[in-house]
Amino acid sequence: MHDEMVLSGARLVLAGEVVRGSMVLRQGRIAAIDAGPVGRSAAIDLGGDYLLPGLVELHTDNHERHAMPRPGVQLPVWSAVQAHDAEIAAAGITTVFDAIGVGDPYQRGFRGRDQSEMLAVLDALDEAGVLRADHRLHLRCELPADNALELFAPYDDHHRLGLLSLMDHTPGQRQWSDLRRARAYFIHKKGWSAQQFDQELERSAHPDAQRLARIESNRAAFVAAARRRGLALASHDDTTPAHVDEARALGVTISEFPTTLQAAGHARAAGLLTVGGAPNLLRGHSHAGNVSVAELVAAGQLDILSSDYVPGSLLAAVWMLAREDAAAPADPRRLPHAVATASRAPARAVGLDDRGEIAPGLRADLVRVREVAGRPVVLGVWRGGRRVG
Repeated sequence: MHDEMVLSGARLVLAGEVVRGSMVLRQGRIAAIDAGPVGRSAAIDLGGDYLLPGLVELHTDNHERHAMPRPGVQLPVWSAVQAHDAEIAAAGITTVFDAIGVGDPYQRGFRGRDQSEMLAVLDALDEAGVLRADHRLHLRCELPADNALELFAPYDDHHRLGLLSLMDHTPGQRQWSDLRRARAYFIHKKGWSAQQFDQELERSAHPDAQRLARIESNRAAFVAAARRRGLALASHDDTTPAHVDEARALGVTISEFPTTLQAAGHARAAGLLTVGGAPNLLRGHSHAGNVSVAELVAAGQLDILSSDYVPGSLLAAVWMLAREDAAAPADPRRLPHAVATASRAPARAVGLDDRGEIAPGLRADLVRVREVAGRPVVLGVWRGGRRVG
C-alpha cells in the first residue's frame, strides 16, 4: 500500500450531504476531502460512482452458514473463515462483528459446541495481512443453556470481543411467540417431532426452579462480563415493554430485532438503539411473523440496519431506504441518513469512533458503489486505505 492515494471524480456520501469531489488517503486515514476534481496524474478516477464509508455489521450469522452449510455437515474452520471474510468484504462491509452463538438449550445444534478455534484462525490470517474485513466478535449468549458459560470462557479475554447479547430462543418466547410459526420452524428445520415441540413448549412456558436459576445465573454472569470489559450489551427479540424495561435495568443499550412495534417504540423512548434486519426490509416481512422493518421505518423506530444472515442484503436495504419508491434511483437527499444506519450508527453503538463516516482523520474504510437500474453494485472496497475488494 502506498503512503498516499487520491480518489477523484466521486459522489462522496458525507454525514449530511452528497457532494462531487475527491479524497486524499494517507497512511490508512482520510487526509483531505476536496470539492471537484484533483489535478494529480496519479489520482484514481471513480467516474462519478458513489463513495461510501465502509459498512459496519453488528450481527451476522454468516460464518455459521459457512462452517455448517448443511445440517450435520461441518467444514474446516480455516475454509469457513476465509469464505465468510471474502463474502463480507464483497458486500461492502469493512468492519464485522461475527455473531457466535454460545449455548444451545437442547445440546443438539451448532451453537451448543465449542467454536473458539476460529479465534486462532482469525489471528493467524490477520497477522499474515490477508483478512479483508476487520473482524470483531459478538457473542450471542443463550440464557437457558446449561453450557453457555463454559462455551463463553475462551472468548472472555480475547481482544476481538466487542458485543454481548442476551437471548432466549426456546419455543413460545420472544421471537417464537407466534406458536404456529414456531411449530413449523422447530419441526421442519430443527427436525423435532410434534410431541417434542409440545413438551419443550410446556417447559418453556412453565420452567422449573432449576431452569429459572440457570437463566438468572447466566444473565448475571454475562452482564458482569460486559461491565468488567466495558463491552456494549444488547437484548435480543424484545417483544413487550417489560422485556425492554428488564434490558434497560441491566445496562443494555441496543435492542436487536424487536419483534413488535410496541417494543421498538418503548426501546427508543427508553434510550436504546433499535436494530432491524435488512432481509426483513427487502422481503417486506419477517420470516418469523414479527414486525416488519418497513413498519419500524415508517414509525421512525429504526436506528441500525443489520444483514443478519445475508451479507449482500445490507447495502441493498440501504438503497431501499434512500429511494422514494422501488423503481427510483437513490435520492441524494435521503442517502446520507440511509448509509448512516449501516455505518456511523452501528460504529458509534459499540464505541468505534474512528470509522463509519467520510471525514478527515477517520479510517479510510470506503466502498465504491455504482448504481445500476436503481440498485447498488459494489465495485471496490478499501480498508485502512488498502484495497480489499
